[in-house]
Amino acid sequence: MLIVAGWATVWHPAISRIARPDDSAFQPDRIARGAELAAIGDCAVCHTADGGRPYAGGRGIPTPFGTVYATNITPDPRTGIGTWSEAAFRRAMRDGIDRAGRHLYPVLPYPHFTRASDADIAAMYAFLMTRAPVRQTPPRNRLPFPLNNRILLAGWNLLYLRPGPWQPDPAHDADWNRGAYLVEAIGHCGACHTPHNALGAERGALALGGGEAEHWYAPALQAASPARDPWTRDALATYLRTGFQAQHGAAAGPMTAVTEELAQVPEADIRAIARYIAFFMPKAAPEPPHTRTSGDQPAAAMFAGACGGCHAADAPMTRSGAPPLSFGTAVNAPTPQDVIEIILHGIPWREGKAAPYMPAFGDALTDAQVADLAGYVRAHDSDKPPWTDLPAAVARARQGGGAS
Repeated sequence: MLIVAGWATVWHPAISRIARPDDSAFQPDRIARGAELAAIGDCAVCHTADGGRPYAGGRGIPTPFGTVYATNITPDPRTGIGTWSEAAFRRAMRDGIDRAGRHLYPVLPYPHFTRASDADIAAMYAFLMTRAPVRQTPPRNRLPFPLNNRILLAGWNLLYLRPGPWQPDPAHDADWNRGAYLVEAIGHCGACHTPHNALGAERGALALGGGEAEHWYAPALQAASPARDPWTRDALATYLRTGFQAQHGAAAGPMTAVTEELAQVPEADIRAIARYIAFFMPKAAPEPPHTRTSGDQPAAAMFAGACGGCHAADAPMTRSGAPPLSFGTAVNAPTPQDVIEIILHGIPWREGKAAPYMPAFGDALTDAQVADLAGYVRAHDSDKPPWTDLPAAVARARQGGGAS
């Protein structure tokens, strides 16, 4: 019996191909809801390569084990999911098994999607099957042996996949539970904002306790939040929808694209998400912002020349209401990752969007200068302990190339 059970875990039959359904087979309201859910789930963020067609795959997702390339989820019958039935799509979302019976890497956050409702999975299927088909095969994953052998994922699933529908918490009302469902299932926030163990699984005891995404630090979304000014529901809702909040600053790195997707989501869903996350955040009143001087005069001069035009206390941007650096989560975080990434890669300009922008300094500054500048900002704009081994952190960031 154990052998049979083990084989059932490893082997999954293919699900028969279907002819691609006509768009008219799906109700418009279901397609519209699928679009909203796909935005909450960031489907386009991962499944669209830089400069590529939406949902056509090919974007490389860096992991500690190598690079996994997102698949084509347009309804192209040869290279996408055009021949997938709803049952095949549901199995991929819930079990991490594709139509042909292959194990999928948990870069697809099926450990979260497994908790999604049948109705929401059906709506996402309807939305994706009515997109423009694109014929495009993604590059092969760059994973070393034996991690390139998908059979290992059967064991990973035995250890870490906990299938089953999401259940509401009766101690809270419908709005709070709606936020919990969107965060834990569809939005899979923990995939980035929770630390992972050595095998790449989320450490459930530290849920939303801070993690890493594409070389960027994803801050804690609970009591360990490094934000100097506590997040409120209203502040979170503004940030999630716009990518900017006056007391916290701007989204950067992978979160920039996430907030662009969330701008398409109904206000009620955004506020439910914000309510759920704010529930776990610190409630203490903010400390009065203060700065402390740094004795590093070369770094202070470099800050004045490279950054002071925007971030000095008397700079026009600061006087017009932009938050001081001392309120930034990146400056107060336990790791210098985000400050270094922002110095190196900036916050890219987004054509046609009223969004924050910062130029990149990676080509203008040496590694030593970036390390000195990050250390100066930490000392001058935070009361947290100094970061250690900054030169090594800068070197890792250069190698990783975390611009996004």
